[in-house]
Amino acid sequence: MFEIKDLKPRLYQETILATIIKKNTLIVLPTGMGKSIIFLLAAISRLNNFQKSKVLILAPTKPLCSQHQKTIQTHSNIGNVELFTGAVLPLKRKELWEAADVVVATPQTIESDVINERINLEDVSLLVFDECHRAVQNYAYTWISKQYHKKARFPRIIGLTASPGDTLEKIEHVSKNLFIEDVEIRTEDSPDVAPYIQKLDIDLIKLSLPEEFQETRNFLKEALKSKLGIIKELGVVNNTDLTKKDLLNLQASLQGKLIRGEKDFQVMRAISVIAEIIKIEHALELLETQGAYPLYAYLKNLYHEAENTKVKATKNLAADLNFHSAYMKTQNLIKENIEHPKITELKKIIQQEISKNQDIKIMVFNHYRESASFIEKELNKIENVKAKLFVGQAKKADTGLTQKEQVKIIEDFTNNNYNVIVSSSVGEEGLDIPQVDLVIFYEPIPSAIRSIQRRGRTARLEKGRVIVLMTKNTRDEMYYWVSFHKEKRMNELLSKLKERLQGKLEKPQSTLKEFTDEKKLKVFADSREKGSTILKELINLGLSVETKNLDVADYIISERVGIERKDVKDFVNSIIDKRLFSQIKNLKENFSNPLIILEGEEDIYSVRNIHPNAIRGMLATIAISFGIPIIRTKNQLDTAELIKVIAKREQDAESKDIGVRLEKKPLTTKEQQEFIIESLPGIGPSLAKSLLLEFKTVKSLINAEPEKIQKVDKMGPKKTEEIIRILNEFYEKD
Repeated sequence: MFEIKDLKPRLYQETILATIIKKNTLIVLPTGMGKSIIFLLAAISRLNNFQKSKVLILAPTKPLCSQHQKTIQTHSNIGNVELFTGAVLPLKRKELWEAADVVVATPQTIESDVINERINLEDVSLLVFDECHRAVQNYAYTWISKQYHKKARFPRIIGLTASPGDTLEKIEHVSKNLFIEDVEIRTEDSPDVAPYIQKLDIDLIKLSLPEEFQETRNFLKEALKSKLGIIKELGVVNNTDLTKKDLLNLQASLQGKLIRGEKDFQVMRAISVIAEIIKIEHALELLETQGAYPLYAYLKNLYHEAENTKVKATKNLAADLNFHSAYMKTQNLIKENIEHPKITELKKIIQQEISKNQDIKIMVFNHYRESASFIEKELNKIENVKAKLFVGQAKKADTGLTQKEQVKIIEDFTNNNYNVIVSSSVGEEGLDIPQVDLVIFYEPIPSAIRSIQRRGRTARLEKGRVIVLMTKNTRDEMYYWVSFHKEKRMNELLSKLKERLQGKLEKPQSTLKEFTDEKKLKVFADSREKGSTILKELINLGLSVETKNLDVADYIISERVGIERKDVKDFVNSIIDKRLFSQIKNLKENFSNPLIILEGEEDIYSVRNIHPNAIRGMLATIAISFGIPIIRTKNQLDTAELIKVIAKREQDAESKDIGVRLEKKPLTTKEQQEFIIESLPGIGPSLAKSLLLEFKTVKSLINAEPEKIQKVDKMGPKKTEEIIRILNEFYEKD
């Protein structure tokens, strides 16, 4: 029997466990309230009730997985607790899976193992999704959940988060993707949680933007006003009161028109101007919320880019008089060392706090990595301050941290080697950062999820404080209130969702088809297709997919049918770099019924600067000269559906076993002769055949006099001379 050890569960943890035993449960619990203990209790219950079953716990990062593994090993007598990440070799994971009681893993690792049939979810009695608000769109959580729901003999799902979303649509989306049947919500005010919640003081410090900043701001606003006026004149908007979200949606809508072939000048101009507007908005945000140094770094990089790019939006913006004036004013701010009042206030706060208590632990959150780096440098100028930058994995060589480095920083912070952590969003979720005495928001953020996660870093075991720095009459104020109202609405929506779920979600009845011992359709896929959504969708559609290193084709359906898949961009690129001809030739030589799938809704004639006739010529060659059909699909999901239909047609005979040749068919003597001659410079398939017909053998051609070679049609002196040179040149060792 598995048991818990060295801890006593809290009342709310046991109450939530009672729900988990009965239903798939979404657990919403403040950060630091022992979510890992809840899933540990559930794991012990399921393992004891379902002998020889397994528990699978998924978390988004390797450090968090390691922490969960440690918690289970420390507080239970479960013996085989394995950690699955990309660092463990696939074959080793397959071996470890068989003996494991609990596996803690990153979702991408499990996704890969399920696709390649290294593991089977059938015997998993509990599947835990930590930070489950990520279970949206194409994140691996969504696909794994579907597979588990289909395959598990005794399924149970737990979703854990401090904040699932700020709209009912988002929350319901997560719940649907994880097959949630009930919701357990706890806030700081919940009666059974309140005894364990320490008091949290939140101070809002409002600061005024300096007069010197106002001049730069005015120039940026004038630049913004003029650009908004242009898109209104172009007729793409009726009013210019647009949020960043509005701009991005408008940009996407206009780009969609281009993709559909609507190459209207106004549309193309509007897209370019919107790109300028977004850059100006970003510059304004940096000025108002971060300061002169981050803004200067951004503008300097933009002007450098303008000198070295053909992108019109960047060039036009750099040439804008108001925007350039803002750049010059920002340079003056740097020269005169005029700081944003936030950095001055931040240094003052931290200096005061550390002078009172040198053992204090402080976390400063900043939305921008570059700004966080600047803050770290400024704080380390203060006596007794030991600040450390804490960011995600490398986007830029000077600021990126590996997950190993992140773990080391947290350990050092715990051991008082640092007393201040300056963190980007990476510190908001996932990692088990120790008790923090003071959390400082360098800027408010419009996300309820992120605000909750930031605050959750303090007031765990002892009283905590949060300070929010805000610039008056800027987007700081707007972001603060947006987040406030989103959080309030989220709690109301969760209660509504709980009411809606209770008694209304029933597990769908299994159909007779599910129990039919029908042999699966099988598809072989090239290993390079692993990154596509197609493989996951094919498995969702009930097909068995085996990945192999295929010499020919991306997908093999049968002995007769091999499929080459290309999206529109790759199709055109493969014409330019001449890959396509050899690929279609190999297809035709190896399959009696080859097929090309052309994927995407883009205009094939506009993705690259290539004459349309070159594309038309290749399409005609494929269809007429080689007799290979070309079928267009909208996207990867559509491609998967088509592959399923083809597989069903091909494998619907009495025996569904497909004998698939994974390597190329051996070349005939004739084909090998042609291949040798085609490898010579300037010799294509047609000319190779003409030369072999004239000289009969490869040897005769190689030994022939130049004059005789030139008699063959299309063999000029230069081409002949180059061939003779290649044949007679001495081979040199590297």
